Amino acid sequence: MAQDDESTPLGRDESVMLAAFEGWNDAGSAASAALEHLHLTWAADQVATLDPEEYHDFQVARPSVSRNADGDRVISWPGTVISSTTGPWLTDRRLTLVRGIEPSMRWRHFVSEILDHAEKTGVTTLICVGALLVDVPHTRPLPTFASSENAAARERYDLERSDYEGPTGILGVLAHEAERRGILVISLWAGVPHYVANPPSPKATLALLSHLERLLGEPIELGELAYDAEAWQAGADELTEDDEDITAHVRHLESLMDETSLPEATGDAIAAEFERFLRKRDGGPGPGR
Repeated sequence: MAQDDESTPLGRDESVMLAAFEGWNDAGSAASAALEHLHLTWAADQVATLDPEEYHDFQVARPSVSRNADGDRVISWPGTVISSTTGPWLTDRRLTLVRGIEPSMRWRHFVSEILDHAEKTGVTTLICVGALLVDVPHTRPLPTFASSENAAARERYDLERSDYEGPTGILGVLAHEAERRGILVISLWAGVPHYVANPPSPKATLALLSHLERLLGEPIELGELAYDAEAWQAGADELTEDDEDITAHVRHLESLMDETSLPEATGDAIAAEFERFLRKRDGGPGPGR
């Protein structure tokens, strides 16, 4: 499982696009929160939007009404935003962020529009960021799993190859079509404990950002996120203390995770365990691959 702090980061010559979508691919809103954090922390500039009329059923993802600074009522439509930044580091590498809601329709056209933008801006690597509900305890570091279909990338960046087969979300379609266009694709997922699934899930967001920092080789300021993760864990502790069944379940999960964390546990064994988590999601958000 690719979580080694000494794994090789992406090269400076790689132009990277990161994508996350609210909905089925985003347990606890952990992935969308991670990209929102990057957008704010790296002061990204919006460069494009996808017309929501083309892709969303507004009875499923409804627009919202609010008042602006002048007191006028405005309607905000659900959609997808593409932003770009060079971040706070002293390099020429530009990162592109794609954030939005999983579309209701015309997925192939939706993906094509994103990838057309990627090709026009010279993107060479796509990182699909997601989160799913799994059988893990909130008391342990939440697992992340990075995979790629590209054999050279797996060797170079210490990634796994996912053997998941089953229903997929928009991330899976985006990854598949990007590979067909010759773009290197890396899928990064975090596991969110199924018994504390309601958003936000700052501990899972923190796990994703920490993995992205190693993968990109770029600094990510976490701000208050570490404190939010501690508060989230304290709330989960209270939940388990009030329910004997959940307490027993957490202790069982702790035992299972501790066994897979033993020194003799190989990377392949840990990756296989994560794949088992994927298949037991019981209708929760599914993996992109």
